[in-house]
Amino acid sequence: DFLMTASNHLFDAIFASGFDRDRIFLYLPSCETRTYGALFDASGQMANALRAAGVTVGDRVAVQVEKTPQKLMLYLACLRTGAIFLPLNTAYTAAEVSYFLGDAAPRIFVCDGAKHDALQNVAQEAKVSHVATLNRDGTGTLVDAMQKQPAAFENALRGPDDLAAILYTSGTTG
Repeated sequence: DFLMTASNHLFDAIFASGFDRDRIFLYLPSCETRTYGALFDASGQMANALRAAGVTVGDRVAVQVEKTPQKLMLYLACLRTGAIFLPLNTAYTAAEVSYFLGDAAPRIFVCDGAKHDALQNVAQEAKVSHVATLNRDGTGTLVDAMQKQPAAFENALRGPDDLAAILYTSGTTG
């Protein structure tokens, strides 16, 4: 396992005081763009959705979803709430996910909607209190919850030695 320490420092480095809200942060394959302002606001909405689901400072947020702009927002929302981001490989089987959920004890598990039924039981057995979905197309129960939240969010105070993420490794050298 690899523990990654960070804090608001990463978030602050991206969104330093006086950042240009209109500057392009992300270019998407569809030729659309996302600005720093849009990403900042969306991460605030996502952070509020996490809080509404019961996530507090130090809680783990397990995530097994494809790489999308919404996953990036979720990572930033974890930084803002002081939660610990726990990304899981999308190729992991239900049995493998079961191990990680049992070992890491996350407060919330976010998975692809297509895998929800199979993984809901796994999450319940691991005593995960909340399961949400986040799909490749940017939809899902987490996005629905996020869209009902305000963008304003006061970041949790964190120090440079506080955990930001837990990255499990396979232990192989290849």
